[in-house]
Amino acid sequence: MADFLMPSLGADMEVGTVLQWLVKPGDAVKRGDIVAVVDTEKATIEVEIFQTGVIQKIVVPEGEKVPVGTLLAVLAVDGEVVPAPPEVKPKPVTPTAPPPAPAPVIAKPPARPAAPPRMHISPLAMRVAMDLKVDLATVKGTGPDGAITKADVERAAKAPPMPPTPPAAAAVEAPAPAAPAKPAVAPIDHHAAMRKVIAAAMARSKREIPHYYLGTHIDMSKAMAWLQAENLKRPVTERLLYSVLLLKAVALAVHEVPEMNGFWIDGASKRSEAVHVGVAISIRQGGLIAPAIHDVDKKSLGEIMVSLRDLVKRVRAGVLRSSEIAEATITVTSLGEQGVETVFGVIYPPQVALVGFGKIVEQAWARDGMVGARPIMMASLSGDHRASDGHRGGLFVAAIERLLQEPEKL
Repeated sequence: MADFLMPSLGADMEVGTVLQWLVKPGDAVKRGDIVAVVDTEKATIEVEIFQTGVIQKIVVPEGEKVPVGTLLAVLAVDGEVVPAPPEVKPKPVTPTAPPPAPAPVIAKPPARPAAPPRMHISPLAMRVAMDLKVDLATVKGTGPDGAITKADVERAAKAPPMPPTPPAAAAVEAPAPAAPAKPAVAPIDHHAAMRKVIAAAMARSKREIPHYYLGTHIDMSKAMAWLQAENLKRPVTERLLYSVLLLKAVALAVHEVPEMNGFWIDGASKRSEAVHVGVAISIRQGGLIAPAIHDVDKKSLGEIMVSLRDLVKRVRAGVLRSSEIAEATITVTSLGEQGVETVFGVIYPPQVALVGFGKIVEQAWARDGMVGARPIMMASLSGDHRASDGHRGGLFVAAIERLLQEPEKL
């Protein structure tokens, strides 16, 4: 038997609410299957299971908030034989002559009511319904196959309450005593809750991690010229953003300076063989989240672009997977679109490095004795001095710059 626990979906997570179970006892599951939807203070996460087997028991019901590490379900691992309940043998009875019995009457057993179909609802809509105290049984879905969307829930919340059904004229009964009114429950302010957990994580980072910072200016002339020519060869829907060049350059640079890719856990640096790059993405209602694109070093630029578009879309829709939240090995943040030229970020624990990129601006730049206007970008590194030092950090930043001078090789 194996325990399925409430996972830690980021260093700033302390509790989670089980919004929905996608499995039931007796269901067979395999590693990587999504088995539950969990609400944290920052996002709604589809939680994957990391063992293969059969769900034996669900311990925490839907709607319950529990701390990280709480037992959620019990799993019989693949190949394990679950003991059957002990057989109860009836006690022997001395036979007696039975009295004459009337003719048997054969009655059909009552029909077993069919189980209600599983409600189709997006995790974001479920979260909004909890906040607004909307009864999902009264909401009509307008999404694909009748799925309930966030807009459906908000529409139901604004609708006037249904008038009570008048009693039938023929049945006049004494009125039942009125139940005491329930106190109104204020909806959860998820924006305030998110700011609180972000504040806790960043305070912990600055308190525990001895940061050092490095920065350099990168001439993006070759990268932008190559990108423009490459996009002319591609359909509009498959064109690349320059941010994919930055992600790939960072992912390849960690192979040269592996201290930057990993975690500080239990007082020691633990390097990661896999390169899962966290991408800082702003959320429309406020706040920031940095889910990971997996194996960026092994993906082509086109594959990274597809993954990035998908990730941004699902972040804005409030649908992420637990592996995307918990497995980032290094984070990249880019504030160029917001007009920021220089970024010195705060490391997201237990990671040991964060790379920041500013916007590309035209500046006077000397090259080979000639001065001209060139597109220049500021790149920075926030490093954990316990896992690396300025010398190794300098080599890492230099590797990123060199890789961006050969975009055709990315």
